[in-house]
Amino acid sequence: MDLQLPKSEYPRVLIVGGGFGGIELAKRLKNKPFQVVMLDKHNYHTFQPLLYQVATGGLEAEAIAFPLRKIFKGQKNLIFRVTKVNEVNAAENYVRTDIGDIHYDYLVIATGSTSNFFGNQEIEANSMPMKSIPEALDLRSLILQNFEKSLIESDSDKKSALLNFVVVGGGPTGVETSGAIAELKKHVIPNDYPEMDLSKVNIYLVENSPEVLGPMSPQAQVHAKKFLIEMGVQVMNETRVLGYDGHILTLQDKPPILSATVIWSAGVKGQVLAGMEKAEVVRGGRLKTDTENLVAGYQNIYAIGDVAAIINDETPNGHPGVAPVAIQQGHHLAKNLINIAQKKPLEKFSYFDKGSMATVGRNKAVVDMGKIRFQGVFAWFTWMFVHLMTLVGFRNKIIVFINWLWSYFSYDRGTRLIIRTFAKDRSVDYRKEI
Repeated sequence: MDLQLPKSEYPRVLIVGGGFGGIELAKRLKNKPFQVVMLDKHNYHTFQPLLYQVATGGLEAEAIAFPLRKIFKGQKNLIFRVTKVNEVNAAENYVRTDIGDIHYDYLVIATGSTSNFFGNQEIEANSMPMKSIPEALDLRSLILQNFEKSLIESDSDKKSALLNFVVVGGGPTGVETSGAIAELKKHVIPNDYPEMDLSKVNIYLVENSPEVLGPMSPQAQVHAKKFLIEMGVQVMNETRVLGYDGHILTLQDKPPILSATVIWSAGVKGQVLAGMEKAEVVRGGRLKTDTENLVAGYQNIYAIGDVAAIINDETPNGHPGVAPVAIQQGHHLAKNLINIAQKKPLEKFSYFDKGSMATVGRNKAVVDMGKIRFQGVFAWFTWMFVHLMTLVGFRNKIIVFINWLWSYFSYDRGTRLIIRTFAKDRSVDYRKEI
Protein backbone atom coordinates (compact mmCIF):
# COMPACT_ATOMS: atom_id res chain seq x y z
CA MET A 1 0.00 0.00 0.00
CA ASP A 2 1.24 3.50 -0.88
CA LEU A 3 1.29 5.48 2.36
CA GLN A 4 1.60 8.82 0.54
CA LEU A 5 4.49 9.93 2.76
CA PRO A 6 6.37 12.75 1.06
CA LYS A 7 10.12 12.50 0.65
CA SER A 8 12.17 14.82 2.79
CA GLU A 9 15.74 16.04 2.93
CA TYR A 10 15.54 15.77 6.71
CA PRO A 11 15.85 12.64 8.89
CA ARG A 12 12.54 10.99 9.77
CA VAL A 13 11.51 10.71 13.43
CA LEU A 14 8.82 8.03 13.66
CA ILE A 15 6.73 8.31 16.84
CA VAL A 16 4.51 5.35 17.75
CA GLY A 17 1.80 6.53 20.13
CA GLY A 18 -0.22 9.72 20.56
CA GLY A 19 -0.13 9.88 24.35
CA PHE A 20 1.34 12.57 26.58
CA GLY A 21 4.97 11.79 25.71
CA GLY A 22 4.47 11.38 21.98
CA ILE A 23 2.51 14.63 21.68
CA GLU A 24 5.07 16.62 23.66
CA LEU A 25 7.94 15.27 21.56
CA ALA A 26 6.17 15.98 18.27
CA LYS A 27 5.24 19.53 19.27
CA ARG A 28 8.78 20.30 20.41
CA LEU A 29 10.10 19.26 16.98
CA LYS A 30 7.92 21.79 15.18
CA ASN A 31 9.94 23.82 12.64
CA LYS A 32 13.04 21.74 13.43
CA PRO A 33 15.14 19.92 10.78
CA PHE A 34 13.16 16.65 10.98
CA GLN A 35 10.29 14.98 9.21
CA VAL A 36 8.03 13.84 12.05
CA VAL A 37 5.64 10.93 11.46
CA MET A 38 3.23 9.92 14.22
CA LEU A 39 1.29 6.64 14.21
CA ASP A 40 -1.60 5.75 16.51
CA LYS A 41 -4.41 3.21 16.29
CA HIS A 42 -6.87 5.99 17.23
CA ASN A 43 -7.26 9.43 15.71
CA TYR A 44 -7.58 11.00 19.15
CA HIS A 45 -5.59 11.53 22.33
CA THR A 46 -7.12 10.14 25.53
CA PHE A 47 -6.77 11.95 28.85
CA GLN A 48 -6.45 8.75 30.86
CA PRO A 49 -6.54 10.26 34.39
CA LEU A 50 -10.26 10.97 33.92
CA LEU A 51 -11.31 7.67 32.35
CA TYR A 52 -12.93 6.63 35.62
CA GLN A 53 -15.29 9.62 35.38
CA VAL A 54 -16.46 8.42 31.97
CA ALA A 55 -16.97 4.94 33.44
CA THR A 56 -19.09 6.27 36.32
CA GLY A 57 -21.19 8.72 34.33
CA GLY A 58 -19.46 11.93 35.40
CA LEU A 59 -18.21 12.90 31.95
CA GLU A 60 -18.92 12.12 28.32
CA ALA A 61 -16.14 10.39 26.41
CA GLU A 62 -15.72 13.41 24.11
CA ALA A 63 -14.72 15.54 27.11
CA ILE A 64 -11.48 13.61 27.62
CA ALA A 65 -10.62 12.93 23.97
CA PHE A 66 -9.04 15.36 21.52
CA PRO A 67 -8.36 14.90 17.79
CA LEU A 68 -4.66 14.36 17.19
CA ARG A 69 -4.77 16.13 13.85
CA LYS A 70 -6.16 19.23 15.54
CA ILE A 71 -3.32 19.22 18.06
CA PHE A 72 -0.79 19.43 15.23
CA LYS A 73 -2.73 21.82 13.02
CA GLY A 74 -0.25 24.05 11.21
CA GLN A 75 2.78 21.87 11.97
CA LYS A 76 4.09 21.47 8.44
CA ASN A 77 6.82 18.97 9.28
CA LEU A 78 4.41 16.45 10.88
CA ILE A 79 2.46 13.66 9.18
CA PHE A 80 -0.13 11.60 11.08
CA ARG A 81 -1.50 8.19 10.13
CA VAL A 82 -4.11 6.02 11.88
CA THR A 83 -2.77 2.48 11.99
CA LYS A 84 -1.58 -0.29 14.27
CA VAL A 85 2.14 -1.06 14.41
CA ASN A 86 2.63 -4.82 14.28
CA GLU A 87 6.40 -5.25 14.30
CA VAL A 88 9.72 -3.44 14.31
CA ASN A 89 12.48 -4.45 11.89
CA ALA A 90 15.43 -2.79 13.57
CA ALA A 91 17.99 -4.28 11.18
CA GLU A 92 16.42 -2.48 8.21
CA ASN A 93 14.99 0.53 10.09
CA TYR A 94 11.29 0.14 9.38
CA VAL A 95 8.07 -0.78 11.17
CA ARG A 96 5.37 -3.04 9.75
CA THR A 97 1.87 -1.63 10.11
CA ASP A 98 -1.65 -2.47 8.97
CA ILE A 99 -1.25 0.01 6.11
CA GLY A 100 2.27 -0.92 5.04
CA ASP A 101 5.92 -0.57 5.99
CA ILE A 102 7.28 2.77 7.19
CA HIS A 103 11.00 3.47 7.31
CA TYR A 104 12.62 5.67 9.93
CA ASP A 105 15.90 7.28 10.88
CA TYR A 106 14.89 7.53 14.54
CA LEU A 107 12.14 5.42 16.10
CA VAL A 108 10.44 6.59 19.30
CA ILE A 109 8.26 4.06 21.12
CA ALA A 110 5.64 5.96 23.13
CA THR A 111 3.01 3.24 23.25
CA GLY A 112 2.08 3.66 26.91
CA SER A 113 0.79 0.87 29.11
CA THR A 114 -2.06 -1.59 29.35
CA SER A 115 -3.64 -3.55 32.21
CA ASN A 116 -1.41 -6.15 33.83
CA PHE A 117 -3.22 -9.29 35.01
CA PHE A 118 0.04 -10.96 36.07
CA GLY A 119 -0.67 -14.03 33.97
CA ASN A 120 -4.05 -14.80 35.54
CA GLN A 121 -6.14 -15.60 32.46
CA GLU A 122 -9.32 -16.18 34.45
CA ILE A 123 -9.24 -12.67 35.90
CA GLU A 124 -8.32 -11.19 32.51
CA ALA A 125 -11.26 -12.95 30.87
CA ASN A 126 -13.86 -11.86 33.41
CA SER A 127 -12.86 -8.58 35.05
CA MET A 128 -13.21 -5.06 33.65
CA PRO A 129 -10.04 -3.14 32.73
CA MET A 130 -10.12 0.63 32.28
CA LYS A 131 -7.25 1.87 30.13
CA SER A 132 -9.14 3.21 27.10
CA ILE A 133 -12.33 5.07 26.22
CA PRO A 134 -14.05 1.94 24.80
CA GLU A 135 -13.25 0.07 28.04
CA ALA A 136 -14.60 2.96 30.14
CA LEU A 137 -17.82 3.05 28.10
CA ASP A 138 -18.19 -0.73 28.49
CA LEU A 139 -17.81 -0.37 32.25
CA ARG A 140 -20.40 2.42 32.36
CA SER A 141 -22.86 0.23 30.48
CA LEU A 142 -22.20 -2.73 32.77
CA ILE A 143 -22.73 -0.70 35.96
CA LEU A 144 -26.02 0.74 34.69
CA GLN A 145 -27.17 -2.61 33.28
CA ASN A 146 -26.56 -4.26 36.64
CA PHE A 147 -28.64 -1.60 38.39
CA GLU A 148 -31.49 -2.30 35.97
CA LYS A 149 -31.17 -6.09 36.23
CA SER A 150 -31.16 -5.99 40.04
CA LEU A 151 -34.67 -4.49 40.05
CA ILE A 152 -36.16 -7.56 38.40
CA GLU A 153 -33.91 -10.26 39.87
CA SER A 154 -35.66 -12.52 42.39
CA ASP A 155 -32.73 -14.78 43.28
CA SER A 156 -31.01 -13.27 46.33
CA ASP A 157 -27.49 -14.42 45.43
CA LYS A 158 -27.76 -13.13 41.87
CA LYS A 159 -29.19 -9.86 43.17
CA SER A 160 -26.28 -9.50 45.60
CA ALA A 161 -23.78 -10.12 42.81
CA LEU A 162 -25.39 -7.42 40.68
CA LEU A 163 -25.14 -4.87 43.49
CA ASN A 164 -21.65 -5.76 44.75
CA PHE A 165 -18.99 -3.64 43.04
CA VAL A 166 -15.36 -4.61 43.57
CA VAL A 167 -12.36 -2.48 42.62
CA VAL A 168 -9.06 -4.36 42.76
CA GLY A 169 -6.01 -2.16 43.27
CA GLY A 170 -5.56 0.66 45.78
CA GLY A 171 -3.58 3.08 43.64
CA PRO A 172 -4.98 6.45 42.49
CA THR A 173 -7.20 4.84 39.82
CA GLY A 174 -8.67 2.32 42.26
CA VAL A 175 -9.23 4.90 44.98
CA GLU A 176 -10.84 7.38 42.59
CA THR A 177 -13.03 4.74 40.94
CA SER A 178 -14.36 3.29 44.20
CA GLY A 179 -15.04 6.81 45.47
CA ALA A 180 -16.95 7.67 42.29
CA ILE A 181 -19.12 4.55 42.59
CA ALA A 182 -19.81 5.47 46.23
CA GLU A 183 -21.05 8.87 45.05
CA LEU A 184 -23.30 7.12 42.53
CA LYS A 185 -24.77 5.16 45.40
CA LYS A 186 -25.33 8.24 47.55
CA HIS A 187 -26.55 10.80 45.02
CA VAL A 188 -27.84 8.98 41.93
CA ILE A 189 -29.46 5.72 43.02
CA PRO A 190 -31.99 7.35 45.41
CA ASN A 191 -33.28 9.56 42.57
CA ASP A 192 -33.08 7.15 39.64
CA TYR A 193 -33.91 3.92 41.48
CA PRO A 194 -36.11 4.89 44.46
CA GLU A 195 -37.27 1.28 44.88
CA MET A 196 -33.70 0.01 45.33
CA ASP A 197 -32.55 -0.90 48.84
CA LEU A 198 -29.32 1.09 49.30
CA SER A 199 -28.18 -1.24 52.07
CA LYS A 200 -27.81 -3.97 49.44
CA VAL A 201 -25.36 -1.91 47.35
CA ASN A 202 -21.79 -2.66 48.43
CA ILE A 203 -18.51 -1.21 47.21
CA TYR A 204 -15.25 -3.01 47.97
CA LEU A 205 -11.71 -1.77 47.41
CA VAL A 206 -9.29 -4.70 47.53
CA GLU A 207 -5.58 -3.98 47.92
CA ASN A 208 -2.74 -6.44 48.49
CA SER A 209 -0.52 -4.03 50.45
CA PRO A 210 -1.14 -2.64 53.97
CA GLU A 211 -2.24 0.81 52.72
CA VAL A 212 -3.93 2.45 49.74
CA LEU A 213 -2.01 4.97 47.59
CA GLY A 214 1.28 3.17 48.20
CA PRO A 215 3.58 5.73 46.47
CA MET A 216 2.14 8.68 48.42
CA SER A 217 2.89 9.93 51.93
CA PRO A 218 1.57 8.19 55.07
CA GLN A 219 -0.66 11.22 55.69
CA ALA A 220 -2.23 10.86 52.25
CA GLN A 221 -2.71 7.12 52.75
CA VAL A 222 -4.44 7.54 56.11
CA HIS A 223 -6.73 10.35 54.96
CA ALA A 224 -7.66 8.61 51.70
CA LYS A 225 -8.66 5.46 53.56
CA LYS A 226 -10.60 7.53 56.10
CA PHE A 227 -12.46 9.35 53.30
CA LEU A 228 -13.33 6.07 51.58
CA ILE A 229 -14.68 4.49 54.75
CA GLU A 230 -16.76 7.63 55.45
CA MET A 231 -18.26 7.26 51.96
CA GLY A 232 -19.24 3.66 52.63
CA VAL A 233 -16.45 1.87 50.77
CA GLN A 234 -15.26 -1.34 52.41
CA VAL A 235 -11.47 -1.10 52.20
CA MET A 236 -9.78 -4.51 52.32
CA ASN A 237 -6.03 -4.09 52.78
CA GLU A 238 -3.57 -6.99 52.81
CA THR A 239 -6.01 -8.96 50.68
CA ARG A 240 -4.80 -10.97 47.73
CA VAL A 241 -7.09 -11.83 44.83
CA LEU A 242 -6.73 -15.42 43.61
CA GLY A 243 -9.36 -15.64 40.89
CA TYR A 244 -12.62 -14.39 39.43
CA ASP A 245 -14.95 -16.51 37.29
CA GLY A 246 -17.39 -13.74 36.45
CA HIS A 247 -19.56 -14.43 39.49
CA ILE A 248 -17.33 -15.17 42.49
CA LEU A 249 -14.18 -13.27 43.48
CA THR A 250 -11.85 -15.66 45.31
CA LEU A 251 -9.57 -14.16 47.97
CA GLN A 252 -6.68 -15.64 49.91
CA ASP A 253 -7.59 -16.45 53.53
CA LYS A 254 -10.84 -14.45 53.31
CA PRO A 255 -14.43 -15.28 52.32
CA PRO A 256 -15.23 -14.96 48.60
CA ILE A 257 -17.32 -12.07 47.29
CA LEU A 258 -20.29 -12.50 44.97
CA SER A 259 -19.96 -9.86 42.27
CA ALA A 260 -20.96 -9.28 38.66
CA THR A 261 -18.64 -6.27 38.41
CA VAL A 262 -14.94 -6.55 39.24
CA ILE A 263 -12.89 -3.58 38.06
CA TRP A 264 -9.19 -4.32 37.62
CA SER A 265 -6.77 -1.51 38.45
CA ALA A 266 -4.13 -3.58 40.22
CA GLY A 267 -1.28 -2.97 37.81
CA VAL A 268 -0.10 -1.98 34.36
CA LYS A 269 2.58 -3.12 31.96
CA GLY A 270 4.29 -1.45 29.04
CA GLN A 271 3.09 -2.13 25.51
CA VAL A 272 6.31 -3.39 23.94
CA LEU A 273 6.29 -3.73 20.16
CA ALA A 274 7.09 -7.08 18.55
CA GLY A 275 10.53 -7.39 16.99
CA MET A 276 12.44 -5.85 19.89
CA GLU A 277 14.35 -9.06 20.67
CA LYS A 278 17.58 -7.31 21.65
CA ALA A 279 15.82 -5.04 24.12
CA GLU A 280 15.83 -5.82 27.83
CA VAL A 281 12.27 -5.86 29.16
CA VAL A 282 12.32 -5.16 32.89
CA ARG A 283 9.72 -5.24 35.65
CA GLY A 284 6.34 -3.95 34.54
CA GLY A 285 6.95 -4.92 30.92
CA ARG A 286 9.03 -1.81 30.28
CA LEU A 287 11.95 -1.27 27.92
CA LYS A 288 15.22 -0.58 29.68
CA THR A 289 16.79 2.65 28.44
CA ASP A 290 19.78 4.80 29.26
CA THR A 291 19.50 8.33 30.65
CA GLU A 292 18.93 9.68 27.13
CA ASN A 293 15.94 7.30 26.68
CA LEU A 294 17.87 5.21 24.13
CA VAL A 295 16.67 1.60 24.29
CA ALA A 296 19.46 -0.71 25.44
CA GLY A 297 20.84 -2.73 22.52
CA TYR A 298 19.88 -0.23 19.79
CA GLN A 299 21.46 2.85 18.24
CA ASN A 300 18.43 4.76 16.97
CA ILE A 301 15.41 3.45 18.91
CA TYR A 302 14.11 5.42 21.89
CA ALA A 303 11.34 4.82 24.41
CA ILE A 304 9.51 7.38 26.55
CA GLY A 305 6.65 7.36 29.05
CA ASP A 306 5.05 4.29 30.62
CA VAL A 307 6.80 1.85 28.26
CA ALA A 308 10.27 3.12 29.23
CA ALA A 309 12.39 2.48 32.32
CA ILE A 310 15.59 4.39 33.02
CA ILE A 311 17.33 1.96 35.35
CA ASN A 312 20.26 3.29 37.39
CA ASP A 313 21.31 3.88 41.00
CA GLU A 314 19.00 6.89 41.31
CA THR A 315 15.97 5.13 39.82
CA PRO A 316 16.46 1.36 40.32
CA ASN A 317 12.81 0.69 39.41
CA GLY A 318 12.47 3.38 36.78
CA HIS A 319 10.26 6.45 37.02
CA PRO A 320 6.57 6.30 37.98
CA GLY A 321 4.12 5.69 35.15
CA VAL A 322 2.45 9.09 35.26
CA ALA A 323 1.80 11.80 32.69
CA PRO A 324 4.40 14.32 33.98
CA VAL A 325 7.19 11.78 33.43
CA ALA A 326 6.07 11.13 29.85
CA ILE A 327 5.75 14.86 29.10
CA GLN A 328 9.17 15.67 30.53
CA GLN A 329 10.80 12.76 28.69
CA GLY A 330 9.18 13.88 25.43
CA HIS A 331 10.52 17.39 25.94
CA HIS A 332 13.97 16.11 26.86
CA LEU A 333 14.20 13.72 23.90
CA ALA A 334 13.27 16.53 21.51
CA LYS A 335 16.18 18.57 22.85
CA ASN A 336 18.55 15.63 22.43
CA LEU A 337 17.42 14.91 18.87
CA ILE A 338 18.07 18.56 18.05
CA ASN A 339 21.47 18.24 19.75
CA ILE A 340 22.24 15.24 17.53
CA ALA A 341 21.32 17.25 14.43
CA GLN A 342 23.55 20.10 15.61
CA LYS A 343 26.34 17.72 16.68
CA LYS A 344 26.13 18.87 20.29
CA PRO A 345 26.56 16.73 23.43
CA LEU A 346 23.49 14.89 24.71
CA GLU A 347 21.91 15.71 28.05
CA LYS A 348 20.84 13.19 30.68
CA PHE A 349 17.20 13.06 31.67
CA SER A 350 16.36 14.34 35.14
CA TYR A 351 12.78 14.14 36.38
CA PHE A 352 11.31 17.08 38.27
CA ASP A 353 8.64 15.64 40.55
CA LYS A 354 5.90 18.22 41.05
CA GLY A 355 4.02 15.99 43.46
CA SER A 356 1.18 13.47 43.59
CA MET A 357 -2.54 13.75 44.20
CA ALA A 358 -5.72 11.71 44.23
CA THR A 359 -9.38 12.57 44.65
CA VAL A 360 -11.75 10.37 46.61
CA GLY A 361 -14.99 12.29 46.22
CA ARG A 362 -16.73 15.60 46.66
CA ASN A 363 -14.52 17.88 48.82
CA LYS A 364 -12.26 14.91 49.52
CA ALA A 365 -8.76 14.64 48.04
CA VAL A 366 -5.14 14.26 49.10
CA VAL A 367 -2.13 16.15 47.75
CA ASP A 368 1.62 15.69 48.26
CA MET A 369 3.74 18.54 46.90
CA GLY A 370 7.34 18.15 48.03
CA LYS A 371 7.29 18.42 51.81
CA ILE A 372 3.83 19.99 51.75
CA ARG A 373 0.90 17.67 52.43
CA PHE A 374 -2.74 18.70 52.57
CA GLN A 375 -6.12 17.03 52.37
CA GLY A 376 -9.80 17.84 52.13
CA VAL A 377 -11.57 20.68 50.30
CA PHE A 378 -8.49 22.69 49.27
CA ALA A 379 -6.80 19.52 48.03
CA TRP A 380 -9.94 18.71 46.02
CA PHE A 381 -9.94 22.12 44.31
CA THR A 382 -6.20 21.76 43.68
CA TRP A 383 -6.77 18.37 42.05
CA MET A 384 -9.50 19.82 39.82
CA PHE A 385 -7.40 22.82 38.78
CA VAL A 386 -4.35 20.71 37.89
CA HIS A 387 -6.41 18.26 35.83
CA LEU A 388 -8.25 21.05 34.02
CA MET A 389 -4.97 22.72 33.09
CA THR A 390 -3.48 19.42 31.88
CA LEU A 391 -6.40 18.60 29.58
CA VAL A 392 -5.64 19.01 25.88
CA GLY A 393 -7.81 21.61 24.14
CA PHE A 394 -9.65 24.70 25.38
CA ARG A 395 -13.03 23.19 24.46
CA ASN A 396 -12.36 20.11 26.60
CA LYS A 397 -11.36 22.30 29.53
CA ILE A 398 -14.64 24.23 29.29
CA ILE A 399 -16.78 21.08 28.92
CA VAL A 400 -15.17 19.36 31.92
CA PHE A 401 -15.37 22.52 34.03
CA ILE A 402 -19.09 22.98 33.26
CA ASN A 403 -19.77 19.29 34.01
CA TRP A 404 -17.96 19.52 37.32
CA LEU A 405 -19.71 22.79 38.21
CA TRP A 406 -23.12 21.27 37.43
CA SER A 407 -22.35 18.14 39.44
CA TYR A 408 -21.12 20.19 42.40
CA PHE A 409 -24.32 22.21 42.75
CA SER A 410 -26.84 19.60 41.59
CA TYR A 411 -25.27 16.44 43.10
CA ASP A 412 -26.05 14.87 39.73
CA ARG A 413 -24.07 12.79 37.24
CA GLY A 414 -25.68 13.52 33.90
CA THR A 415 -24.21 10.82 31.66
CA ARG A 416 -26.22 7.79 32.73
CA LEU A 417 -26.80 6.35 29.28
CA ILE A 418 -26.53 2.77 28.09
CA ILE A 419 -25.57 3.60 24.51
CA ARG A 420 -24.64 0.02 23.76
CA THR A 421 -25.30 -2.99 25.94
CA PHE A 422 -22.24 -4.81 27.18
CA ALA A 423 -21.65 -8.52 27.73
CA LYS A 424 -18.36 -10.30 28.34
CA ASP A 425 -17.26 -12.64 25.56
CA ARG A 426 -17.56 -16.15 27.02
CA SER A 427 -16.67 -17.89 23.74
CA VAL A 428 -13.03 -18.43 24.75
CA ASP A 429 -12.42 -21.12 27.35
CA TYR A 430 -9.39 -19.78 29.20
CA ARG A 431 -9.08 -23.07 31.12
CA LYS A 432 -7.90 -24.82 27.95
CA GLU A 433 -4.96 -22.43 27.77
CA ILE A 434 -3.73 -22.91 31.32
